[in-house]
Amino acid sequence: MNRRRFLGVGAAVLGAGAVGAFALPATARLLAEGRPGRLLSSEVPLPAAFQVPLPVPAVLAPVRSDATADHYEITQQLARLEILPGLRTEAWTYGGSFPGPTLVARSGRAMVVRHRNELPVPSVVHLHGGHTPADSDGYPVDLLLPVGASDDRSARAAAGHAAGHAAGHAMAGMTGMPGMGGAGDGLRSVTGERTYTYPCNQRAATLWYHDHRMGFTGPGLWRGLSGFHLVRDDEEDALPLPRGERELPLMLTDRSFTADGSFAYPSVDAALAVPGVTDDYMNGVLGDVVLVNGAPWPRVEVDRARYRLRVLNASNARLYRLELDPQPPGGDAFVQIGGDGGLLEEPIAHDAVEIAPAERFDLVVDFSRYPPGTSVRLMNRFGSGRTEEVMLFDVSSRPVSDDSAVPERLCTLERLDPGAAVTTRVFGFRRSRDAGWTINNQPYEPGRALARPALGSTEIWRFFTDVHHPVHLHLDAFQVLSRNGGDPGPYDAGWKDTVDLRPAEAVEVLVRFTDYPGTYMVHCHNLEHEDMAMMADFVVE
Repeated sequence: MNRRRFLGVGAAVLGAGAVGAFALPATARLLAEGRPGRLLSSEVPLPAAFQVPLPVPAVLAPVRSDATADHYEITQQLARLEILPGLRTEAWTYGGSFPGPTLVARSGRAMVVRHRNELPVPSVVHLHGGHTPADSDGYPVDLLLPVGASDDRSARAAAGHAAGHAAGHAMAGMTGMPGMGGAGDGLRSVTGERTYTYPCNQRAATLWYHDHRMGFTGPGLWRGLSGFHLVRDDEEDALPLPRGERELPLMLTDRSFTADGSFAYPSVDAALAVPGVTDDYMNGVLGDVVLVNGAPWPRVEVDRARYRLRVLNASNARLYRLELDPQPPGGDAFVQIGGDGGLLEEPIAHDAVEIAPAERFDLVVDFSRYPPGTSVRLMNRFGSGRTEEVMLFDVSSRPVSDDSAVPERLCTLERLDPGAAVTTRVFGFRRSRDAGWTINNQPYEPGRALARPALGSTEIWRFFTDVHHPVHLHLDAFQVLSRNGGDPGPYDAGWKDTVDLRPAEAVEVLVRFTDYPGTYMVHCHNLEHEDMAMMADFVVE
């Protein structure tokens, strides 16, 4: 794609202001690139910041355990929650809360989770970052129909249509796609309950689970269907990292609200029978209320000690550039100890961290570097106005002890060998004038595989973009080899499952396909892009 064509596409998708940013200095350009999507303004007065305490999602207890596995049950249900003070918001939830309950797994010990769907719509559960057999991975048409759904054709209508292009064109119907016809054609839907089995044969890491229904992932997450899933192991437990109350999971989301407190979302069809958003929001929906663990601009008191912050960007489209204000003396506010796929080999110090949708950053902050009584704001430098603030840490004046530390070496990572790659595949993430958001110029079609890697093989996958796309790979984590032919970026270290691509950028990753054959996915994790066809199947054979 040459520059003139790229700028033309960029103008159509991002607007002339963002495209013009390519001529700006580096800092301004980063800010422009960090704001994909369009802001959806709330219809209610926004609450003052830092008035509500930070909630921490409850850890779900197993209903039973046996020699090899722990068993859990989660009911997907409607709940009326007080998200904005004084208002009630109807949410789609896991277990009645937003975020859903946190699942804590042990590496090497299986977890079996039974989901019961009491929502008014079908659902699909994906364990993001999970090394999972295909039948439990959350393929987007493996529907869990609501309790009581009996008519197959009506269930299909409720499931909606396949993702397609909504800019003045009708969505393609599910019945027009391979394997998506009438009753009995092999669609792997079940009614009422579905059991997902996670072997947990993977290292300690911050994972998360969320809805993954084809064409409706955006509205599903916007309404509340997401939660933490943590994996622990002996290697990580042996390190003197902060733990207990000094280990905080932080799910960052942005939302907008209607006048009665309901979630506002620009669906093309309010009944959610047809997927997609209105034309103005095709590049992503941005809310004007920043939530952390479901609370607007919360605050939390912290000791003058080290804290471990497990930061997850669960927003539909918003990118964050996180900074502390004030910065601690000497800078290096964040010490990154892990990413999507667990511990890094060595800690990396950052003044700021840029985090795209679906990425996770495991950060240590030493609040003893601040005087007692300091109020430290977590800022989003990619935001503006109210979305520039995220939350507040109040540094306590009480005396405390802290025996935690960040070792100079955290673990020994296996490094994949590029020389072992059997092939290089290329995936172009672009908007087509005729087909919407596409991969290799093709909108998503269930059952059509763009790649068939062999089980056990190592491959190089090259992703390139027109505009901003966070690219997520199911089944196996990968290692970033290069950006635009150069070194990986400052946030690419360790094992990743989601990589952020800026406009007109190319990134190469090295991935080895292990343990489980079957159909998996690669897709953009800007959820409005994903819902409007920027997904592809690959089959591990």
